[in-house]
Amino acid sequence: MSPITFVHDIIDRALEFVKLVQNREIGWQTVDRKTGQYKREQQPILKKLKLLFLFSPVMTWLDRTHLLRLWIHDKTIEAGEREASKRSASQIQPFVEFYGIDMRQFHPSSIYDYRSFDDFFIREHAPGSRPIYKPDDDSAAVVVADSRVVVYPTLSETRKLWIKGRNFTMEELLLDRARAKLWNDGAIASFRLSPQDYHRYHSPVSGTVTGFKAISGEYYQVDPLCLSSDVDILTRNARCCIEIETKEFGRVLFVAIGATDVGTVKISDKFRTEGAVVKKGDEIGFFQFGGSSIIVAFEKDRIKFDEDLLSISRQRIMVDVEVGMSLGNAISR
Repeated sequence: MSPITFVHDIIDRALEFVKLVQNREIGWQTVDRKTGQYKREQQPILKKLKLLFLFSPVMTWLDRTHLLRLWIHDKTIEAGEREASKRSASQIQPFVEFYGIDMRQFHPSSIYDYRSFDDFFIREHAPGSRPIYKPDDDSAAVVVADSRVVVYPTLSETRKLWIKGRNFTMEELLLDRARAKLWNDGAIASFRLSPQDYHRYHSPVSGTVTGFKAISGEYYQVDPLCLSSDVDILTRNARCCIEIETKEFGRVLFVAIGATDVGTVKISDKFRTEGAVVKKGDEIGFFQFGGSSIIVAFEKDRIKFDEDLLSISRQRIMVDVEVGMSLGNAISR
């Protein structure tokens, strides 16, 4: 490579980096499933710097009491409470413009019909904007949220490549040793929702509710940076666990994990009731303000995830997906 070419390449990379920072494209690398384009998640720069500091190996070792992370947590709760005020409605328009949110996909479509930012945050989809993949075929599971997803055929592979918390096991996630055995080393789909996403979530399968459990806890951030640290984010945060019995997939576990705002996980009464019949695509509940996460676990050898999701996940890259997209098919027995 000639000196001129080398300098030109450095300048190009520097300009590209500046552009990414200007657009706040500093989050985890993702692939848009619809277009196949690689990009980075948009995030506030100050937030990213805080996370880099608080969940660094050195700080994790020093802050044995977790006081610094809890201080950030408390400050974020206060911010979440402000988002519920009527004055916060003024934040909606610049938010929509910055993140390029297409309001035609939501109901109501006018930003002026929302009373507060929190009201806008839990907006609903417009009818028909998220078609369900093979709605009459219960052997095909679907994506549960507008989000970024990683999938792995075994829990051990998930821990090896993605979730690094010291105590991330199904038993710790459920706080129930007997039930956790159903999903020991089963397949895992992990969905991460960013603040700009639609924050309602839906059932991946059709079946019958056979269990519900609400678990209190903290509200740490669920950024991939945090999940890759030694802090047990997913087993320390508040969460709601729903067990769905299906003919095609066996028992399926749906865990909505809160982050940022106290009381953020809201589950519809239907999904709290054993014996309730659910259809894939049914709305399960919603998250209030803050990035949040969902884990869906399948029994071992009961689902074959779509190949594109598997291959990209193994590169430690997340896939941008929408509610109702194909997730995988049941393995016949």
